[in-house]
Amino acid sequence: MTEAAATEFRFDAVQLKALASGRAQAYQAASPFPHVVLDDFLPTGLAEQCAAEFPGPEAGWDFYADGGNTKKFATSDEALMGPLTRQLVAAFNSRPMIEFLEELTGITGLVTDPQLLGGGLHQLNPGGFLNVHADFNVHPHLKLDRRINVLLYVNPNWQEEWAGHLELWNEDMSVCAQRIAPVANRVVIFNTTSTAFHGNPEPVACPDGNARRSLAFYYYTIGRPEEERAAAHTTLYQEPGKGLTEAGGNGAAAPRPSKLKAGLRRVLPPIVVDGAKRLRRRA
Repeated sequence: MTEAAATEFRFDAVQLKALASGRAQAYQAASPFPHVVLDDFLPTGLAEQCAAEFPGPEAGWDFYADGGNTKKFATSDEALMGPLTRQLVAAFNSRPMIEFLEELTGITGLVTDPQLLGGGLHQLNPGGFLNVHADFNVHPHLKLDRRINVLLYVNPNWQEEWAGHLELWNEDMSVCAQRIAPVANRVVIFNTTSTAFHGNPEPVACPDGNARRSLAFYYYTIGRPEEERAAAHTTLYQEPGKGLTEAGGNGAAAPRPSKLKAGLRRVLPPIVVDGAKRLRRRA
């Protein structure tokens, strides 16, 4: 990306379109689920400036433990964000970004979340972590299907031994397919489904006074492909290397995408499908 003043930053739609065109095929074919890692995503120095604006968890942030599955601070309150950070929030929710994501992912009709529910600024201090999980799949207020995550890391001089890597796991939780260091100005984009398992379960080991800082943005559509559908759920935690479990660490049942259901609907008479629905409702 080109240089830009912090107070007037916005994405260049032409540059984003070219980037999406060049990466779309690899993104959509990536394993264990569609994703891409993009370095130097922002103009030089902006990620570091954003990190310097993080107000620190003592300034009114929320702390999340989620039944022992995480240890992180977060805020979606723009009143707690600095001027550059607010510019970035606006840019990641802008039309050029939406058009970039649609071309990159092949998912059309994307909409942003002005509430930044679950997103915004995230910070993990030394010892912080987030267990491997699949994200909530339906926005509880907007009732939209969550389809894309975009994570921007803003950690200057991040060292490999400080851990905090983002891990992407396969569908049956048998293999960690990729580990991604949270270095400054790196963006990770990936599809979210009920089996798109990811997290940073290894506790952050940076020195005191440092932290793993990121911005998180989520994108939605009205509905999703039949093969990806599952009952609405909250975060579904999984234990790496133990195989897929049927309940997340938060106690919620882990619904499976309805591939079998979709196949049955194609071959069964409508009267049989309708009868099954009535029986389920009665149950």
